[in-house]
Amino acid sequence: MPGNLNLLSVIIPAKDEGENLIPTISNLRSTLSQAAIPFEILIVDDYSKDNTQALLAGLSNDHPEIRSEINSKESGFGNAIQEGFKHMQGDAAVIFMADESDSPKDVAVYWNKLNEGHDCVFGSRFNKKAKVIDYPIPKLLLNRLANKFIQVIFGIRLNDTTNAFKAYRKEVIDGCQPLLSPHFNLTVELPLKAIIRGYSWSTVPTTWQNRKRGTAKFKIKEMGSRYLFIIFYAWLEKFFSRGDYHRSKNSSIQRN
Repeated sequence: MPGNLNLLSVIIPAKDEGENLIPTISNLRSTLSQAAIPFEILIVDDYSKDNTQALLAGLSNDHPEIRSEINSKESGFGNAIQEGFKHMQGDAAVIFMADESDSPKDVAVYWNKLNEGHDCVFGSRFNKKAKVIDYPIPKLLLNRLANKFIQVIFGIRLNDTTNAFKAYRKEVIDGCQPLLSPHFNLTVELPLKAIIRGYSWSTVPTTWQNRKRGTAKFKIKEMGSRYLFIIFYAWLEKFFSRGDYHRSKNSSIQRN
């Protein structure tokens, strides 16, 4: 069983999120500090044109546990996350949205689950006891169709693969390389690779609420083909790689 963890890296991709950064980070710091979780908050600026950079400079100066990086690749959610992975100092990472749609309390749950020995913790907005507030109906319908499609072709019980809000031990992130997705399709590539490659995982219900400020960066029309590409890429690995990328067979595997 994997050992206990020493530091949690909360990776936040930010593109023109100046309106949201202060309340998002403040609530995170407060919740994680109260839970006595050792943490760093790593914000990756994805070519923002608002006051994001100025805010990040001030936050980093005032709080040593807050760091920031600039996406060194082309603009994209997945590239920003990968930049965070490259610079993280923790032995586990949580991907957290800058718009306050995720709950800091769930981050604490993730940390505890990881320390129980799981390699990954996948949040689901659609499990029993999960809570969803103000999810746009068209996006909700597409979400459920896409996730049902993934469940069927991969034969897994996970019902919210597309949810970005997940946690991974660093060995999982390293073991799922190379990551190909520069955009939101990284939210599908990483968990599917982790499952296919034999890492243990657990699912927990989470709370999600629609953003109150700013503009959503996810564009449905732009992402359809990108999601399909990465889904079929992972499917090909599952059925044709002959276990070439699989972790040690002596490791425990959780399917729940």
